[in-house]
Amino acid sequence: MSSVKEKSKASDKSTGKFSKETYLFWYEKMQLLRKFEEKAGQLYGQQKIKGFCHLYIGQEACALGAVTALTKDDKWITAYRDHGAPLALGSDPGAVMAELYGKATGSSKGKGGSMHIFDKEHNFVGGHGIVGGQIPLGAGLAFADKYKGNKNLCICFMGDGAVRQGAFHETLNMAMLWKIPVIFVIENNGYAMGTSVKRTSNVTDLYTLGESYDIPSEAVDAMSVEAVHLAVEKAAERARRGDGPTLLEFRTYRYKGHSMSDPAKYRTKEELEAYKAKDPIEQVKSTILANKYATEEELEKIDKKIKDIVDASVKFAEESPYPSPEETYKDIYVQKDYPFNDA
Repeated sequence: MSSVKEKSKASDKSTGKFSKETYLFWYEKMQLLRKFEEKAGQLYGQQKIKGFCHLYIGQEACALGAVTALTKDDKWITAYRDHGAPLALGSDPGAVMAELYGKATGSSKGKGGSMHIFDKEHNFVGGHGIVGGQIPLGAGLAFADKYKGNKNLCICFMGDGAVRQGAFHETLNMAMLWKIPVIFVIENNGYAMGTSVKRTSNVTDLYTLGESYDIPSEAVDAMSVEAVHLAVEKAAERARRGDGPTLLEFRTYRYKGHSMSDPAKYRTKEELEAYKAKDPIEQVKSTILANKYATEEELEKIDKKIKDIVDASVKFAEESPYPSPEETYKDIYVQKDYPFNDA
């Protein structure tokens, strides 16, 4: 991501156009997310990945549009559909895959599995398994930066089901009251597990929930990486000015079920195919070819490169050791020495 930002601005605000480098970056990274998740699905079917596993297939534009709109010093936090964000940020695919395997070389030392990927180096503060649990944490991370007086922010992702949690509303109120530099993102893929938004909420335009707290809020076509970038860029500028939070509803879609145990029989084949017709990767590919940013042959080379990276991540995970029994007792508590410890 940083290489794109260093070479050229991702977008020209006067025209709304994006650079060749940005489109090629988007294509390569989105393919990485897609192929990694497809491979993870295969491995889960082979019982090499156990526990829960929530795939990001179809939602790639949500992560990549945000990456190019933010800086490397901004923090990210999300729910348990969390493989895509760290890969978009630059996390080592081998470490992510090893974590899915529960291996010691994983990003959380094999202790977190699919739902708890962390990467401190890339300011990814985790996937979180409790629905809505990451929302107040995201505001807290952003408040820390406000307290320190820097211009950094936190982008906090959640699913559409999480907006029914009390913590969501409490956090929005506090974030606006204190002008906390946080971008709240609802990744609305249409279903809270297997239940559609229309069956769980009287308010189906979820972005309007932010208006109750006077938070600037809008819906975003998150099948378009360009639209995501522009919305996040605008929200980031607001946060860095000291004007506080923004709520964005990313209208996206997951091609697979809620998790690997979900056959997704609650939706029609026609609905799925309608969204696949707007596939975010194919849209980027079409733009690249139309503008002659790359040829079909050059894109095929990128595809081959990504396949090799994913295959290498699997090999790394397969060959890595499991955590030792002693690791069970580590990373439980953090020892701190406070002035009042002896009181």
